Amino acid sequence: MTTSMRKLKRALGPGNLRTIVRRVGFHGKREMKKTIGILAGMGPRSTAPFVDMVVTECQKQYGARHTEDFPHMLIYSLPAPFYIDRPTDHARARAVVIAGLQRLESMGVDFIAMPCNTAHTYYKDLEASIRVPLLNIVTEACASLRDFRRVAICATETTVNSGLYQEGIARAGKEFVATDGVQGKVSELITGIVAGRDRSQMRALWSQFVEAAVDQGADALLVACTELNALGELEDQRIEIADATAALAQATVRKYLEGGARPNLAAD
Repeated sequence: MTTSMRKLKRALGPGNLRTIVRRVGFHGKREMKKTIGILAGMGPRSTAPFVDMVVTECQKQYGARHTEDFPHMLIYSLPAPFYIDRPTDHARARAVVIAGLQRLESMGVDFIAMPCNTAHTYYKDLEASIRVPLLNIVTEACASLRDFRRVAICATETTVNSGLYQEGIARAGKEFVATDGVQGKVSELITGIVAGRDRSQMRALWSQFVEAAVDQGADALLVACTELNALGELEDQRIEIADATAALAQATVRKYLEGGARPNLAAD
């Protein structure tokens, strides 16, 4: 067993991952790198697209090219009790998400990104439950709406009813465009994605929602449900698409780079 492996074995345990990453590194070299915590899995198909977006942002924002150029990330896929087709027990859901955040924190992450819009309805309580920074997907998404005037959102009924995005869009100086008459199609779409139903049927529902937003006079549609990224490309010629998940991924890498430090990129 190499010296670095012996150090890794001794350091393993709750709360010691930061020691591994910062003192030893995964290659036996002394490193100073942040560890990104990602609380995902809400819903289950949203995790992989978000991590892929973070990887792409590393390439865009600081030129990551080789495997060791990318951040250390701890990804916790949490099956939280959020439902589309029945009422959610918000006290229980909030407690489950808080426990997930605290578990990630105990593993030594430096900050946490949570790619789930619905969970952000509890943001103040969640932020107060941990000592490390928790990025806010609503704040980041609304800040990305610079070039738009009238914005509709595609989100769960819980997210829509919370008013978080309506308030955020207003603070950004934009007009919120309601699409109340087709919220049922959004619920059917999200439920179908989680259940793994036929992709072409899900794309058809997405197209119908886009059409409704266009008919209401929106010049942009903000995708505020991370599960929709499982559909793949969401761009549409009828309207501009803004993506809350992409905005959070961009903010995640900016936070990773915060302080002006740039990772030491591996040589070719």
